[in-house]
Amino acid sequence: MKDWRNSRAWRMLVSRYGESEARAIVHYVMETCFNIKKEDFLADGLDSLRPEQVPRLAAMLLKTAEGTPVQYVTGQADFGGRHGYTYIGVRPGVLIPRPETAELCDWIIDDYGGRNGLDLLDACTGSGCIAIMLKLQMPECRLWAWDNSLAALEVARRNASAKGIDIVVEYQDVLDIRTAERRWDVIVSNPPYVLDSEKKDIEEHVLKHEPAEALFVPDGDPLRFYTPIARYAAKTLRPGGALYFELNPLTADKTAEMARREGFAEVEIREDCYGKRRMMKAVKAG
Repeated sequence: MKDWRNSRAWRMLVSRYGESEARAIVHYVMETCFNIKKEDFLADGLDSLRPEQVPRLAAMLLKTAEGTPVQYVTGQADFGGRHGYTYIGVRPGVLIPRPETAELCDWIIDDYGGRNGLDLLDACTGSGCIAIMLKLQMPECRLWAWDNSLAALEVARRNASAKGIDIVVEYQDVLDIRTAERRWDVIVSNPPYVLDSEKKDIEEHVLKHEPAEALFVPDGDPLRFYTPIARYAAKTLRPGGALYFELNPLTADKTAEMARREGFAEVEIREDCYGKRRMMKAVKAG
């Protein structure tokens, strides 16, 4: 059965997402869940599946067509940049990794790749995507991953185990860090940063399915997570150590100004692949 485009699931996908994105969804499901490459599926259609797999595919596509993010349907999110690529396990209640976050990893790997024995902290780790990518590309470094979501911590642990890598995954609310005993060479964070007022511009499937607590902050307190993380970093980074943030472009300048007030000597903002001011690096004076 090569003409899978006659299926109800396909028609619903096209109606919701348009033909180009619908095709990408089908190919993504085929590769992540059935290990069938795009070119093979294009050549053989549903004949590339075993008969018992066809109903499963249809059910997954229908669920996606109804609005559930395809990453939650498959349980996998692709994640990677110039230095590496992998799949990260996800589930409802845990934020789906974005391509921009991989660019932040690339920056850190550019700066620190090849160095051994460094101590790195990923604060607000979510699925663990940042910590895992850094550990995969910097295996001789030690990685810690913090979050205050038990669901996220469970997913991060499972992801690290699935990759066969050693990461210390710990519960920690960055709004209430009560210790400054550890010392770090790098602290990186992709904290909640989308303003409540931006909700009107967010896709419906994101608002309905992804965890609001991992996305949104009040308009009146846009640096709610950035400020305590920066203060902690100022105390615990070794001289010359660096703090990296993923940013909301709307508050990038405020974040940079805050970092300078907290004592960071060098602050740099970079654009992502979409031309948005999405990343920041702040270096502690040596």
